[in-house]
Amino acid sequence: MTELDARRAEMLERHLARRGITDALVLDAMAAVPREEFVSPDLRADAYADHPLPIGDGQTISQPYIVALMVQAARVRAGSRVLEVGTGSGYAAAVLAAIAAEVWSIERMPLLAARAGELLARLGYDNAHVRQADGTLGLLEHAPYDAIIVSAAGPSIPDALRAQLAPAGRLVLPVESPSGWQRLLVLHRPGDAGPGAGRADAGWELESLGGVRFVPLIGEQGWQPNGTQPGSL
Repeated sequence: MTELDARRAEMLERHLARRGITDALVLDAMAAVPREEFVSPDLRADAYADHPLPIGDGQTISQPYIVALMVQAARVRAGSRVLEVGTGSGYAAAVLAAIAAEVWSIERMPLLAARAGELLARLGYDNAHVRQADGTLGLLEHAPYDAIIVSAAGPSIPDALRAQLAPAGRLVLPVESPSGWQRLLVLHRPGDAGPGAGRADAGWELESLGGVRFVPLIGEQGWQPNGTQPGSL
């Protein structure tokens, strides 16, 4: 067993299983994806440490526990069609692609989008597709999605993402209050959602998984590049 293998095994047991990650599909995906490929060479030794790591352009690769928690909360399964907002390094997209049928991932920064797309292709994740776009608007051409995961915190839940969620789908994302406190939320769309069910007060179920810290979600339905855009759930 190499040093990285040992650190991966420690991540799975100590940082995931002991902290409530019980979904076997998620644990298997986290074990299979080589996280060291998604960080710079000088950070490879820390790839499986349970904290974020910088990936350039002011962005980070989320800590393993948070990635696993979000994928588990989204209840991604073998036949799932998934939308990810905030590709970053491409690591979470790879974890999702190791489980789901198809993954579409949106990144607003052209350099990160190109780099992640090339890396995912090189590693053989042919069912993960990266697009450079405004993630707050989703990706209507491939909707609806069984799960949507957002890896950046906005002032509210974007209406476009709600609308692109399939019946019985789950949307997992951090939302930031005006005071700066972020909560990781799970929005579950009822299986019989119909007209008028586009808001959380119209039969949708909302759950909080606790406090988190993510980079800002910038876009038309997120924070604006030149200021803030307060919103409500």
